[in-house]
Amino acid sequence: MNSPTPRRTVLAAALAVAAGTAVPAAAAPRPARPAGARPPKGVPALVDNRAWTSYADWRSGSAAGARAVPGRRPGLVLARPAGRTDYTDPHTRKTATWEYASWTSPVHRSTVPATEVITHWNAHTPAGTWLQVELLGTYSDGTATPAYVMGRWTSGDGDADIRRTSLDGQSDGRSTIYTDTFAVDDAASGLRLASYRLRLTLYRTPGTRLTPTVWRLGAMASDVPDRFTVPASTPGYAGELAVPRYSQEIHKGQYPQYDNGGEAWCSPTSSQMIIEYWGRRPSAADLAWVDPSYADPQVCHAARNTFDYQYNGCGNWPFNAAYATTYRDMGAVVTRLRSLGDLETLIRAGIPAITSQSFLKTELTGAGYGTSGHLMTVIGFTGAGDVIANDPASPSDPEVRRVYLRREWENIWLRTKRYDANGKVRGGTGGVCYIFWPVKSAPSQHRALQALGLV
Repeated sequence: MNSPTPRRTVLAAALAVAAGTAVPAAAAPRPARPAGARPPKGVPALVDNRAWTSYADWRSGSAAGARAVPGRRPGLVLARPAGRTDYTDPHTRKTATWEYASWTSPVHRSTVPATEVITHWNAHTPAGTWLQVELLGTYSDGTATPAYVMGRWTSGDGDADIRRTSLDGQSDGRSTIYTDTFAVDDAASGLRLASYRLRLTLYRTPGTRLTPTVWRLGAMASDVPDRFTVPASTPGYAGELAVPRYSQEIHKGQYPQYDNGGEAWCSPTSSQMIIEYWGRRPSAADLAWVDPSYADPQVCHAARNTFDYQYNGCGNWPFNAAYATTYRDMGAVVTRLRSLGDLETLIRAGIPAITSQSFLKTELTGAGYGTSGHLMTVIGFTGAGDVIANDPASPSDPEVRRVYLRREWENIWLRTKRYDANGKVRGGTGGVCYIFWPVKSAPSQHRALQALGLV
């Protein structure tokens, strides 16, 4: 019922060993803030969001063959090749030559000296094009990180495309890349990531005029003290959004090459629910490859198009956000929120969110299962403040809507460490969520996103 999220367990274990304790240091349940914003006096900032989205943003960076494009939705395109390179796809073993151009952001000094960074991007990649995102950081002691690859991505996986992939195993002995996450190896040492640049490289088939278009490139940096529990919040809003209900469980055994079939498709199933809530759907042509006897073929489509060939799963957080933006005029971000109050702000404005959590069967009343990592869609709150979620780990579509006790749910989502069934300390995501929205959103929705530092 979950994507193969052992990477989250691996991340927590690695951090714990490095620190000489059994405590992971990798999550941040605090509010996202606009770049450059400061928290109220006396309140530490624990999450920093920065994104490049405007024409001025794209012109502020350093470009080699890439060009900023103005308009209703400013972006970055490959205007002229800065060079050519051969790339051997590790998953197909195919070597091909590509033209490329690049853009590097200005230095962003994070308001949060960070133990962890997750990047994201919103882009269109026609067949025969792809992109790469790199993190170039500076530690708090003034030394530099390697140029860490945070993802190689394309929206397709046909013969003209590479296989989208993360790159585990990148490390300099001080920090490591775990699928989609940069993490300082020894948080107890005091070492932090103080600042960073993001480098975007655009690739295309040589001799063509094809180009990826990137509308948003950003990162979330975070650092929090670890905790098994979080303070209880006070309910502040009651209401429910009409989000489509899809079960991942009805896809068991379907297309096992994508994360062992539907039982592990919690992330793309949740993503598809919200994409369709916003009125977007794959076309009949998009779904032509799916067995016509399968129900909800768009969930199969989402799994295929979020699949990370290195991670061997559909749970790569930035890949899910990028998938959402393959649909018309959609924006998406991966971030961390502070509280259920932040989720209430979104729901009140009509914006559902996809949340990541881990728990034992006994820790979430009514779930009926335990998980080392699972995504579900928050769609509302009851009058008592309990969480209404579309939980894809349900036997059928009609059973997807669940109500979970507020106190239990907020703790399993916001905590940064927990005990597994064997009594071992494991990590928690600390408020991680994906948020998707139409670029042309209502003023109230824009204000809600702005209040959380996301636009």
